[in-house]
Amino acid sequence: MDVQGFDALLEAMPLPAVLIGADERIITANTKAQSLLSSQVKGRHFITVLRQPAVLDTIELCLQDSTPRQTQYLTNDGAQDTTFVVSCAQVSSAAGQAVLVSFEDITHLQQVSQMRRDFVANVSHELRTPLTALLGFIETLQGPARNDSAATDRFLGIMAGEAGRMERLVNDLLSLSRVESGERVRPTTIIEVGGVIQSVLHTLRPLAAETDVTITLKAPESPVNIPADADQLAQVMSNLIENAIKYGGAGHEVEITLSQSANEPLVRGPAAVIVVQDHGPGIEDIHLPRLTERFYRIDNHRSREMGGTGLGLAIVKHIINRHRGRLRVTSTMGQGSEFRVVLPAEAVT
Repeated sequence: MDVQGFDALLEAMPLPAVLIGADERIITANTKAQSLLSSQVKGRHFITVLRQPAVLDTIELCLQDSTPRQTQYLTNDGAQDTTFVVSCAQVSSAAGQAVLVSFEDITHLQQVSQMRRDFVANVSHELRTPLTALLGFIETLQGPARNDSAATDRFLGIMAGEAGRMERLVNDLLSLSRVESGERVRPTTIIEVGGVIQSVLHTLRPLAAETDVTITLKAPESPVNIPADADQLAQVMSNLIENAIKYGGAGHEVEITLSQSANEPLVRGPAAVIVVQDHGPGIEDIHLPRLTERFYRIDNHRSREMGGTGLGLAIVKHIINRHRGRLRVTSTMGQGSEFRVVLPAEAVT
């Protein structure tokens, strides 16, 4: 095949690709490769363009023995580090033997792999702390405190708390797994939102009374119906309202507003809008984009003291995604935070 033929072939490839001749100069490169490497690569020695030793060695070996090889090419696109798998294979051209070098972007795979490693590390860390405490107390009860009834009662109380923490974490992990596995399946059962919120409030009022928090609910008289999973919708409301009670501060008010929009831009149609507003210390802007990340906590110590697992808002996000809705969080320091949930609804009549 002549050079023009290779020009057309490389341009049709979905990956960045360059053709390197036996003289070790670049014969041609497609537009994607020129964007990745340089717009002036044709005719240059490949060493001046691809400066990473692993890539240079792979190309040189392929030129020598014609054996296909792969390696990685690391670069930065200006926003993040990127990783490419570089594949080298010998081809015949009008100028003799040449090596076709293609670049496949695997950055997204690397990111997923890193997320998995981080997730395992976070779960291990979250479980290790209560597990270490349990093992320590068990050893103490079997040894020095064997006949100390006062110490036994105190240690058993602490052990019950740590075991409960582990149970909450495992339950949240299972819940998150279930939500993620069904995220692509949109619910179809019609649910009345106000009834779900009332049920959640009935469950949480004792907690509100215990922390001296007043809860108010404003909702339309007419029913607000949406296609939803009732249990998951209740889980969303329970998480958001419980967070507002716990982190809004004693003596404050938590306001819940339910309304219906005939045309909500966020979901491009009719929607139910649920707003949970607290009047606590607020959340710094730097934390807002990361609130729904797994195990992300603004205050690790305070969250753990209150029984938080760091997974609640991640579960909320995935449930809302399953319902094709949107979650928006705004906060003003010293004035409180607002969690706004927008869910597609039946048309307003």
